[in-house]
Amino acid sequence: MSSNILFSFLGNEDITEKLAIKLNASVGQVLFRKFPDGESYVRILSDIKDKNVVLICTLHQPNDKFISLYFFSKTAKSLGVKTVCLVAPYLSYMRQDKIFHPGEGVTSKYFGELVSEFFDGIVTIDPHLHRVRSLSSVYSIPNMVLHAAQEISKWIELNVSDPVLIGPDEESKNWVSLVAKNANAPFIILNKTRYGDRKVKIELPDLEMYNDKTPVLVDDIISTARTMIEVVENLKDTKMKAAIVIGIHAIFAGNAYQKLIDSGVGSIVTCNTIPHPTNEINISDELGKGIQQLLQKLN
Repeated sequence: MSSNILFSFLGNEDITEKLAIKLNASVGQVLFRKFPDGESYVRILSDIKDKNVVLICTLHQPNDKFISLYFFSKTAKSLGVKTVCLVAPYLSYMRQDKIFHPGEGVTSKYFGELVSEFFDGIVTIDPHLHRVRSLSSVYSIPNMVLHAAQEISKWIELNVSDPVLIGPDEESKNWVSLVAKNANAPFIILNKTRYGDRKVKIELPDLEMYNDKTPVLVDDIISTARTMIEVVENLKDTKMKAAIVIGIHAIFAGNAYQKLIDSGVGSIVTCNTIPHPTNEINISDELGKGIQQLLQKLN
């Protein structure tokens, strides 16, 4: 009988089931709910003594989840677990990794310190590490940083004829180039100027040599979708086919998803790090390998 037991936070049931099959692990029963006054309640119903407990909880909208994560971990430890780990396919609070304006705090560091206090390890997919070297500089617990590039490349090879990959800015170059290499496709990187959370300006190079190809826009996080919308609208002035948008993390804040559809995009595809109707790329294989490696480290 496996000494590993997985638990799903609300909304993470599908990927938890996939991981349980890959890891030959059971899925535990836990009750998450709120009292009428909004306080959080957690009750672990499964026997977890001396087991490796893994909680699957992707962290979009983290403020609504954080106290429940804390209660879960503390409760699990009080019940005599061997280890308790967090699998956060999408990891929040990674963008504010430096002080941009006087009076700000480095909230990625603060959040990392908090999580590190009550989990023994963490697994995630493509966190926003553009200005820090590694997740270990933010989290003091053992961690596994996994990547969706290989699965994205496979999807492109199977579903797109004559693709040219387009990265929206210089920050995307390293991993867009990797996706392109694995998919045996050319790539270009655009120049982006950001004027705020919802306003960007994109400069397209001469794309005439790619007129017979399908543009595949690839980014790690689609939040307001302003970057993708701007690129799609600029591509309308070329002779290229309708663009395909691929994102790892489908946040789609507010009505961003509808706005992206309305921009004239050909199709929208995301990884299943955040549950969304566009989830066509399954990254549970990578997560499963990462969980196994993390538990080996801890045991």
